[in-house]
Amino acid sequence: MQYLLARASRPVLTRLGQEPTLCAFDFDGTLAPIVANPTEARMHREVCILLAQLAERYPCIVISGRARADLLEKLDEVRVARVIGNHGAETEQTGNESRQHVRQWQMALASSLRSIPGLWIENKGLSLTVHYRQSAMKLEARRRIDQVVRTLQHVRMFGGKQVVNLVEADAPHKGDVLAAERVRLACKWVLYVGDDVNDEDAFDLTGNVVSVRIGRKRMSHARYYLRTQSEIRRLLELLCIMRPNR
Repeated sequence: MQYLLARASRPVLTRLGQEPTLCAFDFDGTLAPIVANPTEARMHREVCILLAQLAERYPCIVISGRARADLLEKLDEVRVARVIGNHGAETEQTGNESRQHVRQWQMALASSLRSIPGLWIENKGLSLTVHYRQSAMKLEARRRIDQVVRTLQHVRMFGGKQVVNLVEADAPHKGDVLAAERVRLACKWVLYVGDDVNDEDAFDLTGNVVSVRIGRKRMSHARYYLRTQSEIRRLLELLCIMRPNR
């Protein structure tokens, strides 16, 4: 992986500024810092301002594991080309109806995991997230979650930062959505920035893609990295500089 803010990477950013480029971002851990309670996640004011400026210069989208309504609130009225929730499964056309499989998963998990303190289940309509960050029994929590998920049907499971995510087996993932948005917005290049396991499908997108991971990791499809989430501010700033407001 190559450090995106290094001088040697500057031609890459210059190219993005010159070409029809789609700028796409995850939210938690990317545009906003990870916090113990997800309801308290917020973009820093500078990042919020820079994202709004970026969206005036480039087509921008945000793809998050959050429910779309929740994500819209977190974006604090910043206008982007599209806001996509539930790991790629929820657009403005999808709606936020609760799916039968998701309700069944929630009941099975709640029944089996109720004895684990600090663990809670978030139903996002089209997906579930099992949070165990606040549990003192993290290893046991993860073992029990995996055990229950093996009994469920129509499910795709992937981990995260002290969470487990469940989506329908045939639901579109972030890579699917990113590919579709590249075509819809007629962009030759794509910048995608994320920080977690559920971003790997987007990192793996082929073509003219600048895939950026928050935090260097050897086993990642991302070609570039930022050292910390706080460096997103500098990246947004540089992208704005590379394309003066027209």
